[in-house]
Amino acid sequence: MSNLSSPHFHDEEAAYAYVEARIWPNGPVCPHCGGVERISKMQGESTRIGAYKCYQCRKPFTVKIGTIFEGSKVPMRLWLQAMYLIAGSKKGISSNQLHRILGVTLKTAWFMSHRIREAMRSNDMAPFGGNGGAVEIDETFIGQLKGVPKRRAFHHKMKVLALIDRDTRQARTMVIDDVNAKTLMPLVMQNVAREARVMTDEHSGYRDVKHHFAAHGTTSHGRGEYVNLEDRSIHSNTVEGYFSIFKRGMKGVYQHCGEQHLHRYLAEYEFRYNNRSGLGIEDSERSDRLLMGIIGKRLTYQTASARA
Repeated sequence: MSNLSSPHFHDEEAAYAYVEARIWPNGPVCPHCGGVERISKMQGESTRIGAYKCYQCRKPFTVKIGTIFEGSKVPMRLWLQAMYLIAGSKKGISSNQLHRILGVTLKTAWFMSHRIREAMRSNDMAPFGGNGGAVEIDETFIGQLKGVPKRRAFHHKMKVLALIDRDTRQARTMVIDDVNAKTLMPLVMQNVAREARVMTDEHSGYRDVKHHFAAHGTTSHGRGEYVNLEDRSIHSNTVEGYFSIFKRGMKGVYQHCGEQHLHRYLAEYEFRYNNRSGLGIEDSERSDRLLMGIIGKRLTYQTASARA
């Protein structure tokens, strides 16, 4: 039987029950006052599926309040289908494809996609390499900055920095303004533990890394060196592999991305990488982990359109 045959993908009450069981494992919690005791399901008072009333603050609510679902008229079962499809698509799934599969408008599919990417955004800022392990760092360029004329090299492109912790096998990505030492070093200092061994290419922006961390290994891509022959642990091939998946998806699936949207696309690829099959996390568990990120990340259409 297909995973998409599960009841919560087709029945609205089952969809609400599925979300509630994961968001409220110990029972309903009022999003207005935080109460957990004097809460009961609304029966004759409301025809809304999943409606509760808190008798501490006297306000009604559903599990959608305070989440990416708030204010949405899209059925919960379609939200869960969209989350499963996005979480399970290694290189992403376009809004056009979601629009055709789910039977919603293209505008709705686009907005759902951005809300789901917002839920994928991680708030974990613990430094990488805290156990003295290796942390690979690299930057890449994609697309074109709006209003910036096309020039040689990367000056007209959007810039992305990525870090990979080899021990935890986790990635962290961010949009950056430039690739000079003034921009890169503060970010490296914020995201990497001092006892880490840092691996980069020969880029001059990392020239001061050796003064702040346990070790700094470099390879010279310009000379065709991708693994240090004397110490084969010195390379940045893992982060390069991460970028290859990201770029294939951005160019082959999404094709275009404005600068104001890039950070959420980065969150999408980062989430899937950090919850990948190679770590023993398959599609159903990955979509459940995505579901746990919906709280406190409401995104209005105006915000998504203006800033994304």
